[in-house]
Amino acid sequence: MEAALLNVLIFWMLTTPHEFAHAWVAMKLGDDTPVLEGRVTLNPLAHVDWIGTVILPLLMSLTGAGLIGWGKPVNTNPYKLRGGMKGMALVAMAGPASNVVFAILLLAIAAHVPSLSGLCGGAARLSLFLAIFNMIPVPPLDGSKLLLAARVPIFIYNELARFGFILILIAMSATSLGPWMSNWSWATTRAIYGWFG
Repeated sequence: MEAALLNVLIFWMLTTPHEFAHAWVAMKLGDDTPVLEGRVTLNPLAHVDWIGTVILPLLMSLTGAGLIGWGKPVNTNPYKLRGGMKGMALVAMAGPASNVVFAILLLAIAAHVPSLSGLCGGAARLSLFLAIFNMIPVPPLDGSKLLLAARVPIFIYNELARFGFILILIAMSATSLGPWMSNWSWATTRAIYGWFG
């Protein structure tokens, strides 16, 4: 139970800067929606989706079924964003970018505080996995916004969105994508850790 709770806390810790990054970039591009909804903050309570951030990850950790979850989505208005759909793509990419930056910070701590190396190293690996996972160009993941920026017809995007979760599950379970992303996160974690060692 303690290990499962720790997994949930780590996941929650990683979703907070991810969602904050979305909100901050949207604000900088002229959309006040995240500001009005109180999302331009690093307060974890502002970004929690109790089912996706806590309950589902906890149940999956307790059953040993891996870890799937999500934070509370940040609402944006493309009509307020400078650059329109391109601005929305920048907002979307801010989330995965924040995961990479946070992983680097965690690995810097791991390299200089040996007592935290295991905890920070594992959190960094998960953060990098979330970064690459969110780049999959299937709704509702962040990478799907690149399709809109590339002017993919909206009906195609909507059809992808209808079956998004199913497509993601198939891609992760029935192809080599999941193992590849896991191996990439391991290798990248070791490489970044080497910068500080």
